[in-house]
Amino acid sequence: MLLSFSFKNCILNFSSFSRLKLRNVKFKDCSLREVDFSETDLFGAVFYDCDLSGVNFNNTVLENADFRTVNNYSIDPENNRIKKAKISLFGVVGLLDKYNIKIE
Repeated sequence: MLLSFSFKNCILNFSSFSRLKLRNVKFKDCSLREVDFSETDLFGAVFYDCDLSGVNFNNTVLENADFRTVNNYSIDPENNRIKKAKISLFGVVGLLDKYNIKIE
């Protein structure tokens, strides 16, 4: 049985998608504050104009995911699989949070 999910204009704050297989899921214009994506397979996921403040990415598959228009995220590249993920130049800051680097 194949399932496909997409979310548009949703408020999903404080939700848990932990340990789910959500390949190619699409989130558009969603608020995903404090969501738990730990150990989730988000291969090919698209996050379009979403707020990811406080999202927990821990041991998460983010390969081929699209974060180019996302706001307020932090992803530890050493603790998640992010190969070929699409990230805007502005969004690179979200990959460096762990190192407490001041970027001006």
